[in-house]
Amino acid sequence: MITRFAPSPTGHLHLGHLLNAIYVWRLAGDAGGQVRLRIEDHDRERSRPEFERSILDDLEWLGLRPDVPSISAFRAGPCEGRQSDYLERYQEALERLDRDGRVYGCDCSRAQVLGRVGRVGLVGRAGEDEIPYDGFCSARGLRPGPGVGARVRLDPGVETFDDGMLGWQQQEPVAQCGDLLARDRLGHWTYQFAVTVDDLAEGITDVIRGRDLLASTGRQMQLARLLGRTTPPAFFHHPLILGADGEKLSKSKGDTSLRDLRAAGLSPAHVIARAKAAVDSA
Repeated sequence: MITRFAPSPTGHLHLGHLLNAIYVWRLAGDAGGQVRLRIEDHDRERSRPEFERSILDDLEWLGLRPDVPSISAFRAGPCEGRQSDYLERYQEALERLDRDGRVYGCDCSRAQVLGRVGRVGLVGRAGEDEIPYDGFCSARGLRPGPGVGARVRLDPGVETFDDGMLGWQQQEPVAQCGDLLARDRLGHWTYQFAVTVDDLAEGITDVIRGRDLLASTGRQMQLARLLGRTTPPAFFHHPLILGADGEKLSKSKGDTSLRDLRAAGLSPAHVIARAKAAVDSA
C-alpha cells in the first residue's frame, strides 16, 4: 500500500483533517504500507506558507510522521511533496490528452453555466452544489490560454468501484460534472486534475478520504485511465465530523483548529480522542 495525506495550506488543520489522518496512518500501518505527505497548494491565491508551517507543526506534535517526504525535508525547502513544484507534470499530462483530441478551450464562468443549465446537480467537493458543464465550448474552437480554461472531454458511461467502507458504487461522470475542467481561466490547475495526475505519478495504490469527496471518484478514475493508468487505486471514504449546524467542518467557517486546541492545553491523546468521539457520535 502507498497512500497519502494531502492537506491544502489554505488554513489551519481542524478535527476533520485529523480524522482523515487517523484513518490514513492506521490503514497504512495495518497493511505495512507507506504514507506520503502531499501539500495540495494548487490554489495559488489562497495557499499560504504560514499554513504549511502550521500543518507540519501539528503533524509533528501529534506524532504522525509521513514516510515520504519527511517533515524535515519540507522545512528545508523545495522537495517532492508540493503541487506548486509539479507544474511541468500537469502540463505534460494535459498535452498528452490534447494529442488524443481530448482538450478544448472554455471561457465560461460558473454563473454562465448555471444560467444555461438552469439546475444544480449533485453535491460535490466541499459540500458545494455541483453544476454539470453543458459542453457549450466543445465546438467553438477555442484554445486554452490567457482568460481561457482547459477542459477534458470525458466519455459517457458508468464507472464502478468497490469502496472499502461504503461497498459497491457506480457513478456517471458526464452526467455529474460534464467535461472536466483541468485548468481554470486564471491558469490555475484544478483539484480534480492535479490530484489524479499526482496519484498516477506517485504510484498511489489506496486513496483514503472523507465522504464529501465520494462524488469525485468516478471522474478521477476515468481521467486516470485516459492518462494511461490500467488499474485504479482502491478507494476508502470514511465518515465526516459534522458541526453543530449539521455541516462538515470547514476552514472558511472558522471551526476549531488543532492550533486552538493545542493553545488550550490539550494533549495529542486528548485531541485524537476528541476526533474519534465526534465521528462515533455522528
